[in-house]
Amino acid sequence: MTEPLPDLLIAPVVKAALAEDLGRAGDVTAQACIPEAARLSAVFATRKAGVVAGLACARIAIAELDPDARFEAVVADGDRLQPGTALARVEANARALLSAERTALNLLGRLSGIATLTRAYVDAVAGTKARIVDTRKTTPGLRALEKYAVRCGGGVNHRFGLDDAILIKDNHVAACGSVGEAVRRAKAFAPHLMKVEVEVDTLEQLDEALAETPDVILLDNFSLDDLREAVRRAAGRVVLEASGGINLETVRAVAETGIDVISVGALTHSVGVLDIGLDAA
Repeated sequence: MTEPLPDLLIAPVVKAALAEDLGRAGDVTAQACIPEAARLSAVFATRKAGVVAGLACARIAIAELDPDARFEAVVADGDRLQPGTALARVEANARALLSAERTALNLLGRLSGIATLTRAYVDAVAGTKARIVDTRKTTPGLRALEKYAVRCGGGVNHRFGLDDAILIKDNHVAACGSVGEAVRRAKAFAPHLMKVEVEVDTLEQLDEALAETPDVILLDNFSLDDLREAVRRAAGRVVLEASGGINLETVRAVAETGIDVISVGALTHSVGVLDIGLDAA
């Protein structure tokens, strides 16, 4: 089971989404059609198979509009689901529930979509030593939630932001003059708990990087043959990460080269939502 995010991190995102949807006048449809004191029971259920993530987003969205709402999760984040599976049952003020519905489903569906796609990648490399990791290609404002969803799908998080690890990319190398010089500067700067990773585009740059012993080397858009050669040359001295254009059809072959980590931006930047609905019970 994935360790849940604290409500303290989730609530600001949910509140901002609710405020965006409610606007200046609130839910005028609910005000027009639903008696103020009416109550409603409903069930969140998935309409397609997948992996759930983000149940707390739904719970918090409803509680923001009805603090007395009852929300009972039937499954846990990270669970695999079949079509028609009930995720949670809720009983709340009818206006509040209907006003929170879209925000709850938007977040729950997107995070579950990320978890579902991540699980597909993790399953595709099962039996190899490769780990599937995300990137910083996340939706602005949703990074903590989206990276949590990756963990729910069995993936591993890459660095969270610009401040928790050094990742030297091609433009950094260009500014420094060489891979070796960039790594030397980074290692001189890094505190003892901060890792240094450098991206390389060729086997020649790989050799230059290996001479400076960074913690991780990112092999960008390497062919399968070059990935195998990189693994041979590194000989376990550094962590090797493969990235660039990897998809579900190619990820297994990449993993079988002996690479340690495979980073996939698509986990968060172009994922579809898992179809989840809220139905009155």
